[in-house]
Amino acid sequence: MSHNDVTFTPTGADTDDPYAGVRETTEGPVYTVTGQDWSDVVDAAVAGQERIVVNMGPQHPSTHGVLRIILELDGETVTEARCGVGYLHTGIEKNLEYRNWTQGVTFVTRMDYLSPFFNEAAYVLGVEKLLGITDEIPERANVIRVMMMELNRISSHLVAIATGGMEMGALTVMTNGFRERELTLDLFELISGLRMNSAYFRPGGVAQDLPPGAVESVREYLRWMWDHIGEYEDLCNENPIFKGRTVDIGYLDLAGCMALGITGPVLRSTGLPWDIRKTQPYCGYETYDFEVPTRDNADSYDRFRIRVDEIKESLKIVEQCLDRLEPGPVMVADKKIAWPAQLAIGSDGMGNSLDHIRHIMGESMEALIHHFKLVTEGFRVPAGQVYVPVESPRGELGAHVVSEGGTRPWRVHFRDPSFNNLQAVAAMCEGGMIADVIVAIASIDPVMGGCDR
Repeated sequence: MSHNDVTFTPTGADTDDPYAGVRETTEGPVYTVTGQDWSDVVDAAVAGQERIVVNMGPQHPSTHGVLRIILELDGETVTEARCGVGYLHTGIEKNLEYRNWTQGVTFVTRMDYLSPFFNEAAYVLGVEKLLGITDEIPERANVIRVMMMELNRISSHLVAIATGGMEMGALTVMTNGFRERELTLDLFELISGLRMNSAYFRPGGVAQDLPPGAVESVREYLRWMWDHIGEYEDLCNENPIFKGRTVDIGYLDLAGCMALGITGPVLRSTGLPWDIRKTQPYCGYETYDFEVPTRDNADSYDRFRIRVDEIKESLKIVEQCLDRLEPGPVMVADKKIAWPAQLAIGSDGMGNSLDHIRHIMGESMEALIHHFKLVTEGFRVPAGQVYVPVESPRGELGAHVVSEGGTRPWRVHFRDPSFNNLQAVAAMCEGGMIADVIVAIASIDPVMGGCDR
């Protein structure tokens, strides 16, 4: 019997129901529910047994987007919990096959919309590995990438803490979290031109150099964050109400995480310091001084504490990035790969480097032809396949990139941590109270844009 079958033996049931097929078993009639009759099914289930099936989501505000949780309840106790995904499917992976390699960044940045720079990083690093130019990326470009990813980690964790607090009734945590996130998004807008989905990382480097005043703005932001990060600890760390809702809730030990492929703060709450930045470094992370926060109670409270600690570590990394920013190019030197990266934004909010425009329009016909082909057709990537993982705020985000030697990807598939981590819902929630489902899901911090793609 599938999970979509509902077993009950109602008195006087209409076995000719056009929306439910029926077959006899040793336990009585089995009705295969196909829609249109949810209220009838629930009424019959209640009539036949104590347990009831309830949909939480996909429109529920506590399911972090459009996640559907199918709960079987015995009173207030959850006896079975299943995830229903796919409500936010956008076809991003398939669309990548119809655009050139650089245009693909515009698609992938929209997957996990709370961590766009990590989506871009995994994809771009994969393309660069296929091109064989990983070691040719300018140092300044790598430093900017690390800085943007760590700022993005901060903004993502702030949303996780803020929304989790709101769902438990801690509204001050929510207002504070979004206050700091707005400041982070202001930096994204200053540097990339957009607050979200920036398509700022490009194969070979980044779209443009830091604008004037960016370094000073980031330093001011760091001062603000160090002054205010303690507010989250003051509000929650020893708060008896907060601890009552989170301690020993959503428990999942190391064996469970390993069996289900769980990564990120959920895994590190079991005491295992697994972090791709340390174990398989990329973008020069091996040269930065930072710790991997862990705890060992494997519950929702530990995951909150880990995210606060990770914000502090990210602040330290951003400080180191600012100290390392030396003048230099932000795009690989190979002009057959590099899109123009010295952009100058005009009064219309768009534009290109005036020197570059002058060169291609008035000085060199070859440069104009090359620019036209690079932008319209794109560069070719040697045939092959690679898998490149990065440490996103939710865990291991990996890009499997396949090329058949053309100007477009043959296949790109992402290992998104939200999709894998949602497997933990049943283990965390079954046997607990229905109110604890909200806390457990908040501690996983799933983003359905990344899960569905």
